[in-house]
Amino acid sequence: MNDWIFFLLLFLAPVISSIPIVLAYKDDKWTAKLPYLSVFGIFISVLMSLHIFFAMSGQYSYDWIPDLGINFVFMCDYLSRYMGVVTAVIAFFIAIYGLGYMKGDYRPSWYWFCFNLFTASMLLVVYSDNLFLLFVGWEGLGAASWGLIGHWFRDDDNIAYVGKAGRKVGPLEMSWAPSFGGWRAISTIRLGDVPMFLAIAAIWVLSPTLNISEIDWHTLFISLGAAGTIILMLLFLMGLFTKSAQVPFSEWLMTAMTGPTTVSALLHSATMVAAGAFVFLKLTWYIEPWTLHDVPGVEPIYLLVLFVGLISGLYGALCGTGMRERKVLLAASTMSSIGLMFAVGATSYWIDEEIAGMNWALLAAFWYMAIHAFAKASLFLVSGHLIHATHSRFLCGNFEFAKRMKPAFIVTILASIFLVGIPPFGAYWVKSMMDELKLHLWHHNDMILPIVLLIIISLVYAAVIAKFLSLNFIKGDKPEHEYVEGGGLMKLGYCLMVAVLFVLSYAIFKFEETQHFVHAGSESLSIIVGLSILVVFVAAIYKPQIKAFSSNIGMFFNDRMYLPFLNDYIVPKTGFFIAHLVQDYGNRAIDAFFNTKVMPGFFKAISRAIRAIQTGFLTTYVKIAIGFVLLILILASIGGMGL
Repeated sequence: MNDWIFFLLLFLAPVISSIPIVLAYKDDKWTAKLPYLSVFGIFISVLMSLHIFFAMSGQYSYDWIPDLGINFVFMCDYLSRYMGVVTAVIAFFIAIYGLGYMKGDYRPSWYWFCFNLFTASMLLVVYSDNLFLLFVGWEGLGAASWGLIGHWFRDDDNIAYVGKAGRKVGPLEMSWAPSFGGWRAISTIRLGDVPMFLAIAAIWVLSPTLNISEIDWHTLFISLGAAGTIILMLLFLMGLFTKSAQVPFSEWLMTAMTGPTTVSALLHSATMVAAGAFVFLKLTWYIEPWTLHDVPGVEPIYLLVLFVGLISGLYGALCGTGMRERKVLLAASTMSSIGLMFAVGATSYWIDEEIAGMNWALLAAFWYMAIHAFAKASLFLVSGHLIHATHSRFLCGNFEFAKRMKPAFIVTILASIFLVGIPPFGAYWVKSMMDELKLHLWHHNDMILPIVLLIIISLVYAAVIAKFLSLNFIKGDKPEHEYVEGGGLMKLGYCLMVAVLFVLSYAIFKFEETQHFVHAGSESLSIIVGLSILVVFVAAIYKPQIKAFSSNIGMFFNDRMYLPFLNDYIVPKTGFFIAHLVQDYGNRAIDAFFNTKVMPGFFKAISRAIRAIQTGFLTTYVKIAIGFVLLILILASIGGMGL
């Protein structure tokens, strides 16, 4: 069987399988049945990703526009083969969950087409080696995310909002509707996509190929010089930072919680938000910055990514301590996790040690991405079930409620302990590797701040996840509404999701490239940090609401440290001010120059001068002609004398 068929099925099966429900959008009977076909299309992608994982490796190229260096080029390397399976499997489990969660929705055709397009676009990003082809998938993610985040565009159900209706902080209303959430997501992402496209265009001009694995990055950066390298990489990073909601581009991620929970789960686990971090790891994998210490401009870029990631990680974790909405709390924690992925991946510049031929830092960042994907997807799916069961998007639920929601309660416990870094579960081994990497920066590069920030983020993050567990199932308020019957497909979805965490934990002990994670987990610092996380986690379950965090400080963090003002007030006001300047003065100046004063006056003066010599007498024209001839002769004679 030709290799291209596997890629064709991988990318097109989800999209083609969702077309029938789009065509039948007016028929309620068919739109109730056809979601199963859409889910089957994603299942085909799962099978194809597994085939690629086990049977294919290396680069696969198919002609598209060869004269321009733009072809269908797919790379089946370590990162893409693993991430492809992660993306397809998570999308499939969420789709199963969605069969129950989205039942009875008022526009299933729109939802399932956008959901499947979202999945296919992320798979294209994962496997693409050609930067232009990757950007096609990148744009597909943006378009589909707009359709999904703003899915409930009617804005007629308060349960789909983010924030509290009517509440204001200064001039800003702290409530956001689904339609606004979709608009904010696409507008923020477009802000980064344009410079990213310009960076790809620059690489296309300066490099003989657009294939990531074939670009001679060393020669490219040397030819650009320090300033050129920094500008090129900053343009590219703008796309990654906005897509992954890093500070200060994080607000769209919070208001994206206006979309269905299935969208939130996919958005925060294996697509969209993870896309920026994954592409950064993918680029770094082939740039090999640890070999470019002699190239000016590379180190400042990786320092920037390191500290943007750490600052975003701390910001997201602190915001989570004050959050009171289920999904927004999880969104803040996702931002924190993605920040750590960027920061750990950036550490590769200073780490030249390898395991099984792979850089330690990139391995740690990627494995954290995989564990985070399944754990966070599990928590989001549980959150959606809780919203259905309590008809509230705010944290609520006590132990009696937990007894009636046993599968959700157990899955939340498992996903939480696998995620936060409690020994000996899942993320503990990866975070131990992170500790070792940051210690390396301290010992060899005199950078103590990264290890300090990493430990603080890990402790605060554990408290945030424990708060989610406690206030939903143990020490929260009794829900006003309790509807715990049914939800079989939803339970199946998050139970399947959390089961994969056991497989990943087993793989850490089994695979050669992750053996150093296990070694790092036995180091004294890792054990101390892991036990500290456990203490904080248990303490936060026992006391999920500290008085100070329930009042002014808590509201400050709940309001995302007033960063919404930047997005909703400062930037729009600045934009409108500039627009008024252009309208009131710029347009008038242009109009005066071209239409009413300068240019019309200039041509009027010329026309008057021309009319002045239009006497109608032949002798006048003869005199003018003789004058021109004499002038030419004089100039010619002067030139001859000069020679």
